[in-house]
Amino acid sequence: MKIIVSIKQAPARDSLLRVNSAGSWIQEDDLSFEINEPDAYALEAALQLKEKNGGEVIALCAGPARAAQTIREALAKGADRAIHIEEENLRALDPLAVARLLAAASAPEKPDLILTGLQSDDLGYGQSGVILAELLGLPHATLIMQVDVQGASIRVKRELEDGWFQHVEMPLPALLTIQSGISKLRYATLMGIKKAKTKELKRLTAAELGAVSAPSIEMSRIYVPGRAKQAQIFEGNPKEAAAKLVEKLKFEARVI
Repeated sequence: MKIIVSIKQAPARDSLLRVNSAGSWIQEDDLSFEINEPDAYALEAALQLKEKNGGEVIALCAGPARAAQTIREALAKGADRAIHIEEENLRALDPLAVARLLAAASAPEKPDLILTGLQSDDLGYGQSGVILAELLGLPHATLIMQVDVQGASIRVKRELEDGWFQHVEMPLPALLTIQSGISKLRYATLMGIKKAKTKELKRLTAAELGAVSAPSIEMSRIYVPGRAKQAQIFEGNPKEAAAKLVEKLKFEARVI
């Protein structure tokens, strides 16, 4: 089974984020980066499927030159080889443009399964995976908690609302977006880190893929939300005040 896992490099989750001087994005010069957390769960799911069913896992990443560090991390964890679509200004591309790059790199591989994270930690569109499936003409399912291979098909468990789940049988090839937290993430071993240095890392550009990478979205301004405190006093006896408080919490704050 050939599995492609789409991964993205994102700022480390414990990073101190500051808006840059232009107010157009966060200041990245002093940030550390890692595999986007939802994508890390997709990678883990792919590695577990490989261990159970055989085959190979290919890490696919679109991003700037520094993303090579994240790709090597995926290789150290167990991916067999990787493809790096070098794109220095990835955040200027909308999900459709990103999906077109991923589709152009994925199609020649003819994978049996493509896994992506549910969304990215930085932009959080949650669209690239399903658009990629549409571009490649693949059946897809989202919010996947479990994958079982059954010959030429798979059976997946989807997370729905209010603790409900849905079990779906799908033909292969297919694309799945993996829910975060479905399993325990592995660490790269020392041996894995050494092996990663010798594994194939193929570098491609948008021009070589025949895809357009011109800016397709503009971030006009980002800013830290303002903080404000507000106090409200409820008049009347305790019973009336409690009723008003419950109404506010239920219909305005929506916390009960």
